[in-house]
Parts: sequence; structure tokens; C-alpha cells
Amino acid sequence: MTDLTPGPVTLLDVANEAGVSLATASRAINGSTRKVREDLRERVLEAALKLNYSANAPAQAMARGRTDVVGLIVHDIADPYFSSIAAGVMGAAESHDLLVTLGSTVRRPERELDYLRVLRGQRSRAVILAGSRVDDESLLARLREQGEAFERSGGRVVVISQNRLPFDTVVIENRSGAKALASELTRLGYRSFAVLGGPNKLLTARDRVLGFREGITKAGLPAPLVVHGDFTRDGGYNAMDAVLESGAPIDCVLAVNDVMAVGAMAACRARGLRLPQDMALAGFDDIGTLRDVVPSLTTVRLPLEQIGALALDLVVSADGAIEARTRRVKGEVLVRESTPGR
Repeated sequence: MTDLTPGPVTLLDVANEAGVSLATASRAINGSTRKVREDLRERVLEAALKLNYSANAPAQAMARGRTDVVGLIVHDIADPYFSSIAAGVMGAAESHDLLVTLGSTVRRPERELDYLRVLRGQRSRAVILAGSRVDDESLLARLREQGEAFERSGGRVVVISQNRLPFDTVVIENRSGAKALASELTRLGYRSFAVLGGPNKLLTARDRVLGFREGITKAGLPAPLVVHGDFTRDGGYNAMDAVLESGAPIDCVLAVNDVMAVGAMAACRARGLRLPQDMALAGFDDIGTLRDVVPSLTTVRLPLEQIGALALDLVVSADGAIEARTRRVKGEVLVRESTPGR
């Protein structure tokens, strides 16, 4: 008995339906340096739609030299900091007909190497590494090597964090933002500080701690007590618990990101402390979920969606760029109910 089950629609089927050569159909669908007449291109696309043809992604990549896919690699997809950056990247990509694939390292920085290798093999147009570098020269060297291999294959690497790799970078001015926040808190009358410092190897956390310390010492006050912990809600809770256990006479605490600050709030309430009457608290980033936090949190606002869009702009404007480019983004201190002053 003859098998009447139709097989998958091929590009040859589309060419026959449109009445054009296979080469013309390929150039119309997969892209090519050789242009196809507009009337022929429309015939091919209509035939593909009629036959429900699905283009072969590897074939398109071979024809164009790259796909229209941008890989966005973040540290933690559950963190609103990264989801806001992702929203900015995806919104900007939409206007350029680019697709964004999202990957998470689950806060294991070495996983960025795996993503770079895979995306290079898939001929992705670009990779955006969104997240802090770490104090690990060996890892930085391997990232440099993988990133350079990616760019030799025709793609582009863009980094959001510190300017520690030889690629286009959106540099977030964490240190100056933290220093400005310290100056504002001392102006409000606070005199004894603690910092929930995040992981010590994470350069974003380290920069924010250093900037805050500079601002405090510039005001002639003792250096803040620093307690390190995970860059998470539970990390903030545990670090705040350690500050309170120390018995130090602290009147204001900085959590080096807002997610940690939310955990710190919970730790204070668990011990019966009132915010801000018994303890003032500030964060960093101005994530969207702060709208529901009581009291409203003093923080340093970063334009996170704009940062994502800026990274995507470095991708689409990369043609002909040889030297790595840098774009710097500053934070804005926002004083809210959690630090009313003394």
C-alpha cells in the first residue's frame, strides 16, 4: 500500500508553487547578498504561507552568515533587576525585527561560557551578558577568549556591568551612585551605618560598598559595619539579622540591592522593630516591585529598561565598529519614607 501521508514541505515545493527557481526561493526566504525582485519575493512568500512552509534556521544562518537571534544572558530570571533589563532589550529588539532568547546562569558566572559556545554554534547575531563581573581573573580570561571567538564568527558581544572585557559595554556607575546616596543620608542626619554588602566577589556589590564607604568617611563619620550575604531576599534577611545580633548602635542600613532590602525589612519586623522609627533603611536599583513596599524605600534609581535598550542599540549599530564602545549610565538618589531623617 502506498503511504499517502504527506512529508514536510520543502523549499523546492515552495519554489514549484511560486513558479520560480530553487535559488530564487532560497534567496527570497533565507536572505542573500543578491536581491530578489519584489514581485518574485512576494510570490515566494505567498506560496510559503499557502503551503505552511517553515524556514530552516540553519539554512538561513548559512545564507546570511548569522541569524536574527540575540542571546540575553542574566544571572537570575526571578530578580526584577534582570527582568526589567530584559524588557528593555526585548522592546528595542521588536523594532528591529530581532528575536531575543533568554538564558539564566542561576548565579553561576561560569555558565556564561556555555551560553557563548552554544550561541556561537547557532550563529546568533549577538550575545548580551547582563550581570556583574566577578573577582576571578581566570574566568575573565576565558570569557574574553569565548567572546572573541564569537565575534570572529561574525557576531557581537555586549556587556552590561563593569568595563572589564574588551567588548561593547554599558557601564553602570554603581560606585558614584552609592557615594551620592551616602551623602544624602548624612545630610538627613544619620550618623551610624551598616551595609548589607552582597557577595564580596561580585564587583557590582563591591563597587556599591566602596562608594557608600567613601561618602560616609568624606562626611567625617566612622566607616560603616559591612555584612556580606547573598544578592537575594533571603541574603538580605540573614545579613540584617547579623547586623541586629551585633548590637552595634546602627541608625541607618544600606542594602546594596533592593531585593536584599526587602529581606532586611522582614528581618526587622520579625524582631519587632518599626521602620523607619526604629531603623532607617535604603536600597539600590529602584525595581518595580517597590511600589508595594511599606514604608516606601529610599534607593538609587537605575533606568533598567533604558539600560537594556541601550545594550540592544550597541548590537544594531555595531556594523563597521572595530574598537569596543562604552556607554555610561548614572543612578539617581530617591529619598522616600524609609529614611525620613533625624
